[in-house]
Amino acid sequence: MQDTPPTSQTRRRAGGLSDLGRPISALLLEDGALDAVQALEALARSRLERNPLSRLLQAEGRVSPEQLRDTLARSHGAPALSRLTAPPSAALAGLLPPDVCLRHGALPWLRIDDGLLLAMAHPEGFARVRALLPESESRVVLALATEADIFAEVTERHAADMALQAETSLPADLSCRDLNRLPPSRAALLAISLAALLTLLFSAPTMFFGAALALAATTMLVTQLAKLAAFGAGMAPMPPVPTDPEGGPSGSPSISLIVPLHREETIAATLVQRLDRLDYPRAALEVLLVLEAEDRITRATLDAAALPPWMRIVEVPPGGVTTKPRALNYALNFARGALIGVYDAEDCPAPDQLRRLVAHFSRAPPEIGCVQGILDFYNPKANWLSRCFTLEYASWFRILLPGFARLGFAIPLGGTTVFFRREALDRVGGWDAHNVTEDADLGIRLARFGYRTELLPLVTLEEANCRLWPWIRQRSRWLKGYLITWRVHMRHPRRCLRELGAWRMLGLQLIFLAALLQLLLAPLLWGFWLYQLGASYPALGPATANLLPALTTLLLGSEAVMLLIGLGGVLRSPHPRLLPWVPTLFLYYPLATIALYKALWETLRRPFYWDKTTHGHSAPDHAGTDAPTGDP
Repeated sequence: MQDTPPTSQTRRRAGGLSDLGRPISALLLEDGALDAVQALEALARSRLERNPLSRLLQAEGRVSPEQLRDTLARSHGAPALSRLTAPPSAALAGLLPPDVCLRHGALPWLRIDDGLLLAMAHPEGFARVRALLPESESRVVLALATEADIFAEVTERHAADMALQAETSLPADLSCRDLNRLPPSRAALLAISLAALLTLLFSAPTMFFGAALALAATTMLVTQLAKLAAFGAGMAPMPPVPTDPEGGPSGSPSISLIVPLHREETIAATLVQRLDRLDYPRAALEVLLVLEAEDRITRATLDAAALPPWMRIVEVPPGGVTTKPRALNYALNFARGALIGVYDAEDCPAPDQLRRLVAHFSRAPPEIGCVQGILDFYNPKANWLSRCFTLEYASWFRILLPGFARLGFAIPLGGTTVFFRREALDRVGGWDAHNVTEDADLGIRLARFGYRTELLPLVTLEEANCRLWPWIRQRSRWLKGYLITWRVHMRHPRRCLRELGAWRMLGLQLIFLAALLQLLLAPLLWGFWLYQLGASYPALGPATANLLPALTTLLLGSEAVMLLIGLGGVLRSPHPRLLPWVPTLFLYYPLATIALYKALWETLRRPFYWDKTTHGHSAPDHAGTDAPTGDP
């Protein structure tokens, strides 16, 4: 049966033929929605930024969504549709995929006479969306609807399917979702290996601990050499980031910023204020604040914050797991940007960050699929733990990570201030919804698909986790994710070698496996410090004294490398007053070993459990600390 056509009232709202072809600025001026100065200013900026006037007016809230819809309908001689007065037909749900409808603000709405009414929030995309319809739809008629109506209808129809796809869209051989389901052959091999190790431990403990100590010393030596190589490569200054796109102004590419939030009621309102500082054309920018459906407290906080039109909330339906990457995958359906960025709830990006990002991408070759910024903290003076955390981040993001990238290694991404070309993100399959360090995994997967990641001096400030047990829980999640990521990419080692190449395959082992082994076996080496203070070291018996000179040299060398990289990181950061705290890092890094043992236990018991880090417990050191500007 044919659907009910739009009412006569809806047809009258289109304005008849008298307004057909008239600019919407003239119509809004005539209706009193804009005055002459506002209309001229909006037109000038629309042409300068090369964004449609309708998007600019919507993003800046100059007119209501309903008024904009009706004015566009009058200008195009098209009907204006509403879910209340002319509900869309559910029978047409299969004509376009939901992600296409959301990305383009489009929805096949009704059949009328012998044609199809295709509702658009912005009519300039009509031809593009029409080409995506089945060829059997020979007569397609433009109609106008608000984005809110289109998104609400698509979400109501497809939310459950999109949520399931967010969990399972990544191919199984690239995902960790079957990690806790060992095939019988691998389970048997694991059991045999464990039995052999236990037999060796009880039958020949000296041999067991000797082999373990040799492995610990080897991994420490290799890891320190890798860090020294990265230090040498990373000390070269990062290239300056231009502020203008190559070839001068060429319009502002659309950017979608996805910000996953979960129980962030303490900091959600502050986040909105910080994102509002971003200096980028609002018509080309959208911020998706992603909430779990049951997170009513954060939702109420955001509702009270009066979000600007270019920010909107995306609710993720319940599913098999509750993780940040699942939320990111779900929100990606709603993102229209050519560039996709990710921020965390506690982030405070520099206002010019997006303009500089666009300028860099305009010069970068297509194989640059990702840009990683620098993370820093706005509360380093909170206590000793926050000072050491700041020193660690300075070493990692300003020395080691750029060094590994310059050495040609595939690098693990940070979970925030990371930006992707949309086509690259789609090609690699998005995020692994089950991996608790989805950023590290995605960095390696991008490399396997032939993309490169560049490090740029784009600074975002975060809140340093300055409480001991929450720090261990957070670090435990990161290390569990590193272990899982290494396991996923080594599932088929020959394929991984073929895709990464021998050099980047070596980097994978150094950054992930060697670092994890060093933390795992570190207590065997700590015993030598105690031995020199007079304590016994029974594991090796009389052989301990013979190994003492070599191991002491190795341990002192490791501390020297730690100091060197720590000093280099501080000198490259805006925190020179932290220099006296660098020597105390030898007390800080052993905390990661405690976190690793917790991570190993969770890997066996709850591999997909997301140990949530709460934010908003430590304020900025002083007013203005959370407002970074310019290069680091």
